[in-house]
Amino acid sequence: MPNTKTRRTPFRPATGSPRRARDAAAIDAGNATRETGETAAEPKARRATRADPTEHSKRGRHKELPGKPERLHKLLAQSGVGSRREMEELIAAGRVSVNGETAQTGQSASPGDRIKVNGKLVHLKFSNRLPRVIIYHKPEGEIVSRDDPDHRPTVFTSLPKMSGGRWVAVGRLDFNTSGLLMFTTSGDLANRLMHPRYNLVREYAVRVLGELPDDARQRLLDGIELDDGPAQFATFQDAGGEGANHWYRVSLFEGRNREVRRMFETVGVTVSRLMRVRYGPFILPPNLKRGQVLELGEAEIQKLLADFGMEDAAPERPARKPRER
Repeated sequence: MPNTKTRRTPFRPATGSPRRARDAAAIDAGNATRETGETAAEPKARRATRADPTEHSKRGRHKELPGKPERLHKLLAQSGVGSRREMEELIAAGRVSVNGETAQTGQSASPGDRIKVNGKLVHLKFSNRLPRVIIYHKPEGEIVSRDDPDHRPTVFTSLPKMSGGRWVAVGRLDFNTSGLLMFTTSGDLANRLMHPRYNLVREYAVRVLGELPDDARQRLLDGIELDDGPAQFATFQDAGGEGANHWYRVSLFEGRNREVRRMFETVGVTVSRLMRVRYGPFILPPNLKRGQVLELGEAEIQKLLADFGMEDAAPERPARKPRER
Protein backbone atom coordinates (compact mmCIF):
# COMPACT_ATOMS: atom_id res chain seq x y z
CA MET A 1 0.00 0.00 0.00
CA PRO A 2 1.48 3.42 -0.87
CA ASN A 3 2.91 5.61 1.86
CA THR A 4 0.84 8.49 3.20
CA LYS A 5 2.17 11.79 4.44
CA THR A 6 1.59 12.88 8.01
CA ARG A 7 3.14 15.17 10.60
CA ARG A 8 6.03 14.00 12.76
CA THR A 9 6.05 14.25 16.52
CA PRO A 10 9.40 15.66 17.70
CA PHE A 11 11.51 13.83 20.22
CA ARG A 12 10.98 15.20 23.71
CA PRO A 13 13.43 14.75 26.58
CA ALA A 14 12.46 12.04 29.07
CA THR A 15 11.16 13.31 32.38
CA GLY A 16 10.30 11.57 35.59
CA SER A 17 8.58 14.58 37.20
CA PRO A 18 4.94 13.89 38.12
CA ARG A 19 4.35 17.64 38.21
CA ARG A 20 5.56 18.09 34.65
CA ALA A 21 3.54 15.09 33.54
CA ARG A 22 0.49 16.55 35.29
CA ASP A 23 0.89 19.91 33.55
CA ALA A 24 1.38 18.25 30.16
CA ALA A 25 -1.63 16.01 30.68
CA ALA A 26 -3.79 19.00 31.66
CA ILE A 27 -2.92 20.76 28.41
CA ASP A 28 -3.54 17.65 26.32
CA ALA A 29 -6.79 16.85 28.11
CA GLY A 30 -8.46 19.95 26.72
CA ASN A 31 -7.79 18.69 23.21
CA ALA A 32 -9.26 15.22 23.69
CA THR A 33 -12.08 14.29 21.32
CA ARG A 34 -15.14 12.29 22.26
CA GLU A 35 -14.49 9.43 19.91
CA THR A 36 -10.73 8.95 19.93
CA GLY A 37 -9.27 10.82 22.86
CA GLU A 38 -6.44 12.03 20.59
CA THR A 39 -4.88 15.49 20.69
CA ALA A 40 -6.10 17.98 18.13
CA ALA A 41 -2.70 19.46 17.34
CA GLU A 42 0.77 17.94 17.27
CA PRO A 43 4.13 19.14 15.88
CA LYS A 44 4.99 18.32 12.29
CA ALA A 45 5.86 14.71 11.40
CA ARG A 46 7.73 13.51 8.38
CA ARG A 47 6.17 10.26 7.22
CA ALA A 48 3.85 7.47 8.21
CA THR A 49 3.39 4.19 6.36
CA ARG A 50 0.70 1.58 6.46
CA ALA A 51 2.30 -1.41 8.15
CA ASP A 52 3.09 -3.72 5.26
CA PRO A 53 5.01 -6.99 5.90
CA THR A 54 6.52 -6.78 2.41
CA GLU A 55 7.76 -3.21 2.69
CA HIS A 56 11.27 -2.20 3.77
CA SER A 57 11.60 1.31 5.16
CA LYS A 58 14.14 3.30 3.17
CA ARG A 59 14.82 5.47 6.22
CA GLY A 60 15.79 2.37 8.17
CA ARG A 61 18.69 1.57 5.85
CA HIS A 62 21.44 3.32 7.77
CA LYS A 63 24.80 3.49 6.10
CA GLU A 64 27.29 1.11 7.67
CA LEU A 65 30.89 2.00 8.48
CA PRO A 66 33.77 -0.47 8.81
CA GLY A 67 33.17 -2.63 11.89
CA LYS A 68 35.50 -3.25 14.81
CA PRO A 69 35.55 -5.88 17.58
CA GLU A 70 32.97 -5.37 20.34
CA ARG A 71 31.93 -7.20 23.49
CA LEU A 72 29.73 -10.15 22.61
CA HIS A 73 27.00 -9.52 25.19
CA LYS A 74 26.67 -5.92 23.97
CA LEU A 75 26.46 -7.03 20.34
CA LEU A 76 23.73 -9.55 21.09
CA ALA A 77 21.75 -6.96 23.04
CA GLN A 78 21.88 -4.28 20.37
CA SER A 79 20.96 -6.95 17.80
CA GLY A 80 17.61 -7.46 19.53
CA VAL A 81 18.25 -10.84 21.19
CA GLY A 82 17.73 -9.51 24.73
CA SER A 83 19.17 -7.22 27.38
CA ARG A 84 22.90 -7.12 28.17
CA ARG A 85 22.34 -8.88 31.50
CA GLU A 86 20.34 -11.65 29.81
CA MET A 87 23.07 -12.08 27.21
CA GLU A 88 25.75 -12.34 29.90
CA GLU A 89 23.69 -15.11 31.52
CA LEU A 90 23.34 -16.96 28.21
CA ILE A 91 27.09 -16.77 27.61
CA ALA A 92 27.86 -17.97 31.15
CA ALA A 93 25.46 -20.89 30.60
CA GLY A 94 27.39 -21.97 27.49
CA ARG A 95 24.47 -21.33 25.13
CA VAL A 96 26.40 -18.97 22.82
CA SER A 97 29.10 -19.98 20.36
CA VAL A 98 31.56 -18.02 18.23
CA ASN A 99 32.81 -19.72 15.07
CA GLY A 100 31.80 -23.13 16.43
CA GLU A 101 33.40 -22.73 19.87
CA THR A 102 31.61 -22.01 23.14
CA ALA A 103 31.81 -18.30 23.96
CA GLN A 104 33.43 -17.08 27.17
CA THR A 105 32.30 -14.27 29.47
CA GLY A 106 33.88 -10.97 28.37
CA GLN A 107 34.68 -12.26 24.90
CA SER A 108 34.58 -9.95 21.90
CA ALA A 109 33.41 -10.61 18.35
CA SER A 110 34.32 -9.06 15.02
CA PRO A 111 32.47 -8.61 11.73
CA GLY A 112 32.53 -11.93 9.88
CA ASP A 113 32.33 -14.08 13.04
CA ARG A 114 29.54 -16.66 13.07
CA ILE A 115 27.58 -16.26 16.29
CA LYS A 116 24.96 -18.77 17.36
CA VAL A 117 22.55 -18.59 20.30
CA ASN A 118 20.97 -21.89 21.29
CA GLY A 119 22.26 -23.30 18.01
CA LYS A 120 20.64 -20.61 15.85
CA LEU A 121 22.70 -18.20 13.76
CA VAL A 122 22.34 -14.55 14.83
CA HIS A 123 22.82 -11.59 12.50
CA LEU A 124 24.84 -9.12 14.58
CA LYS A 125 24.50 -5.34 14.42
CA PHE A 126 27.73 -3.58 15.29
CA SER A 127 27.82 -0.05 16.69
CA ASN A 128 28.59 1.30 13.25
CA ARG A 129 24.89 0.99 12.56
CA LEU A 130 22.13 2.82 14.41
CA PRO A 131 19.26 0.77 15.80
CA ARG A 132 15.87 1.28 14.21
CA VAL A 133 12.96 2.65 16.24
CA ILE A 134 9.34 2.78 15.13
CA ILE A 135 6.02 3.95 16.55
CA TYR A 136 3.09 1.69 15.74
CA HIS A 137 -0.55 2.67 16.18
CA LYS A 138 -1.87 -0.62 17.49
CA PRO A 139 -5.54 -1.34 16.79
CA GLU A 140 -7.76 -3.36 19.10
CA GLY A 141 -7.72 -7.07 18.33
CA GLU A 142 -3.96 -7.66 18.08
CA ILE A 143 -1.77 -9.38 20.66
CA VAL A 144 1.79 -8.26 21.49
CA SER A 145 3.35 -11.70 21.23
CA ARG A 146 4.86 -13.90 18.57
CA ASP A 147 3.35 -17.08 19.99
CA ASP A 148 -0.31 -17.28 20.94
CA PRO A 149 -2.05 -20.62 21.63
CA ASP A 150 -5.36 -19.04 20.55
CA HIS A 151 -3.86 -18.00 17.19
CA ARG A 152 -5.04 -14.41 17.51
CA PRO A 153 -3.64 -11.73 15.19
CA THR A 154 -0.25 -10.47 16.35
CA VAL A 155 1.32 -7.04 15.96
CA PHE A 156 4.52 -8.60 14.60
CA THR A 157 2.85 -9.68 11.35
CA SER A 158 1.92 -6.03 10.75
CA LEU A 159 5.42 -4.57 11.15
CA PRO A 160 7.86 -3.88 8.31
CA LYS A 161 10.08 -6.83 7.42
CA MET A 162 13.83 -6.59 7.84
CA SER A 163 16.79 -8.63 6.65
CA GLY A 164 18.34 -10.04 9.82
CA GLY A 165 17.50 -9.02 13.36
CA ARG A 166 14.03 -8.67 14.77
CA TRP A 167 11.67 -6.11 16.29
CA VAL A 168 11.65 -5.90 20.09
CA ALA A 169 8.48 -4.53 21.70
CA VAL A 170 8.87 -1.76 24.28
CA GLY A 171 6.27 -2.89 26.78
CA ARG A 172 2.89 -4.28 25.84
CA LEU A 173 -0.72 -3.32 25.25
CA ASP A 174 -3.67 -5.58 26.02
CA PHE A 175 -5.57 -7.33 23.23
CA ASN A 176 -8.45 -4.83 23.51
CA THR A 177 -6.26 -1.74 24.04
CA SER A 178 -5.15 0.49 21.17
CA GLY A 179 -2.66 3.28 20.76
CA LEU A 180 1.06 3.99 20.87
CA LEU A 181 3.36 0.97 20.86
CA MET A 182 7.10 1.26 20.28
CA PHE A 183 9.50 -1.24 18.70
CA THR A 184 13.26 -1.20 18.22
CA THR A 185 15.93 -3.50 16.85
CA SER A 186 18.04 -2.93 20.00
CA GLY A 187 17.27 -5.14 22.98
CA ASP A 188 19.46 -2.90 25.14
CA LEU A 189 17.52 0.24 24.18
CA ALA A 190 14.18 -1.54 24.71
CA ASN A 191 15.28 -2.63 28.18
CA ARG A 192 16.19 0.94 29.14
CA LEU A 193 12.92 2.33 27.84
CA MET A 194 11.06 -0.13 30.07
CA HIS A 195 13.32 0.02 33.15
CA PRO A 196 11.64 1.52 36.27
CA ARG A 197 14.66 3.71 37.10
CA TYR A 198 13.95 5.95 34.08
CA ASN A 199 10.45 6.63 35.40
CA LEU A 200 8.83 7.12 31.99
CA VAL A 201 5.23 8.29 32.06
CA ARG A 202 2.48 6.29 30.33
CA GLU A 203 -0.58 8.35 29.44
CA TYR A 204 -3.96 6.96 28.40
CA ALA A 205 -7.28 8.21 27.05
CA VAL A 206 -9.99 6.28 28.90
CA ARG A 207 -13.71 6.01 28.11
CA VAL A 208 -15.84 4.69 30.95
CA LEU A 209 -19.40 3.49 31.46
CA GLY A 210 -21.34 5.20 34.22
CA GLU A 211 -20.56 8.07 36.53
CA LEU A 212 -17.25 8.37 38.36
CA PRO A 213 -17.74 9.95 41.80
CA ASP A 214 -15.23 12.56 42.96
CA ASP A 215 -14.20 10.42 45.91
CA ALA A 216 -13.40 7.52 43.54
CA ARG A 217 -11.19 9.80 41.45
CA GLN A 218 -9.35 10.92 44.58
CA ARG A 219 -8.83 7.31 45.65
CA LEU A 220 -7.21 6.55 42.30
CA LEU A 221 -4.86 9.51 42.75
CA ASP A 222 -4.05 8.70 46.38
CA GLY A 223 -3.42 5.02 45.64
CA ILE A 224 -5.37 1.78 45.84
CA GLU A 225 -4.42 -1.81 46.49
CA LEU A 226 -4.46 -4.33 43.63
CA ASP A 227 -3.78 -8.07 43.76
CA ASP A 228 -0.17 -7.48 42.69
CA GLY A 229 0.51 -4.45 44.89
CA PRO A 230 -0.39 -0.76 45.30
CA ALA A 231 -1.15 1.42 42.28
CA GLN A 232 -1.98 5.08 41.69
CA PHE A 233 -2.40 7.56 38.87
CA ALA A 234 0.06 10.46 38.64
CA THR A 235 -2.54 12.64 36.88
CA PHE A 236 -6.29 12.41 36.34
CA GLN A 237 -8.07 14.87 34.01
CA ASP A 238 -11.62 15.10 32.71
CA ALA A 239 -11.54 15.08 28.90
CA GLY A 240 -15.23 15.66 28.18
CA GLY A 241 -18.22 13.70 26.97
CA GLU A 242 -21.44 12.58 28.59
CA GLY A 243 -23.12 9.34 29.61
CA ALA A 244 -21.57 6.29 27.95
CA ASN A 245 -19.15 8.52 26.04
CA HIS A 246 -17.24 10.16 28.89
CA TRP A 247 -13.47 10.41 28.47
CA TYR A 248 -10.65 10.92 30.97
CA ARG A 249 -6.90 11.36 30.62
CA VAL A 250 -4.81 9.45 33.16
CA SER A 251 -1.09 8.82 33.54
CA LEU A 252 1.12 6.54 35.62
CA PHE A 253 4.76 5.53 35.77
CA GLU A 254 4.52 1.77 35.33
CA GLY A 255 2.86 -0.70 33.00
CA ARG A 256 1.57 -3.77 34.81
CA ASN A 257 -0.86 -6.17 33.14
CA ARG A 258 -4.29 -4.53 32.64
CA GLU A 259 -3.37 -2.05 35.36
CA VAL A 260 -5.54 0.87 34.19
CA ARG A 261 -8.61 -1.32 33.69
CA ARG A 262 -8.15 -3.03 37.05
CA MET A 263 -7.78 0.30 38.84
CA PHE A 264 -11.10 1.57 37.51
CA GLU A 265 -12.77 -1.75 38.29
CA THR A 266 -11.64 -1.42 41.91
CA VAL A 267 -13.74 1.77 42.28
CA GLY A 268 -16.73 0.20 40.51
CA VAL A 269 -16.30 1.68 37.02
CA THR A 270 -15.99 -0.27 33.75
CA VAL A 271 -13.57 0.89 31.03
CA SER A 272 -15.25 0.62 27.62
CA ARG A 273 -12.30 1.87 25.59
CA LEU A 274 -8.61 2.41 26.35
CA MET A 275 -5.97 4.08 24.20
CA ARG A 276 -2.34 4.85 25.05
CA VAL A 277 -1.45 8.29 23.75
CA ARG A 278 2.00 8.79 25.27
CA TYR A 279 5.01 6.74 26.29
CA GLY A 280 7.77 8.76 27.92
CA PRO A 281 8.91 11.44 25.45
CA PHE A 282 6.81 10.05 22.57
CA ILE A 283 3.28 11.18 21.75
CA LEU A 284 0.95 9.36 19.37
CA PRO A 285 0.65 11.56 16.23
CA PRO A 286 -3.04 12.43 15.74
CA ASN A 287 -3.08 11.46 12.06
CA LEU A 288 -1.15 8.20 12.42
CA LYS A 289 -4.02 5.84 11.67
CA ARG A 290 -4.53 2.43 13.25
CA GLY A 291 -2.19 -0.12 11.70
CA GLN A 292 0.27 2.54 10.51
CA VAL A 293 3.98 2.76 11.35
CA LEU A 294 6.13 5.86 11.83
CA GLU A 295 9.92 5.39 11.87
CA LEU A 296 12.23 7.75 13.72
CA GLY A 297 14.96 9.50 11.78
CA GLU A 298 18.67 9.21 12.54
CA ALA A 299 18.86 12.53 14.43
CA GLU A 300 16.01 11.50 16.72
CA ILE A 301 17.60 8.12 17.40
CA GLN A 302 20.97 9.76 18.14
CA LYS A 303 19.27 12.00 20.73
CA LEU A 304 17.35 9.08 22.19
CA LEU A 305 20.54 7.07 22.68
CA ALA A 306 22.27 10.06 24.28
CA ASP A 307 19.40 10.70 26.70
CA PHE A 308 19.55 7.08 27.86
CA GLY A 309 23.32 7.00 28.26
CA MET A 310 23.97 4.95 25.14
CA GLU A 311 26.22 7.36 23.25
CA ASP A 312 28.66 4.51 22.62
CA ALA A 313 25.96 2.78 20.57
CA ALA A 314 25.73 5.71 18.17
CA PRO A 315 28.23 5.73 15.30
CA GLU A 316 30.37 8.76 14.70
CA ARG A 317 29.69 10.43 11.38
CA PRO A 318 32.75 10.76 9.11
CA ALA A 319 33.86 14.34 8.57
CA ARG A 320 32.76 15.87 5.29
CA LYS A 321 35.48 16.73 2.81
CA PRO A 322 35.62 20.44 2.01
CA ARG A 323 34.45 21.36 -1.46
CA GLU A 324 36.98 22.67 -3.91
CA ARG A 325 36.22 26.01 -5.42
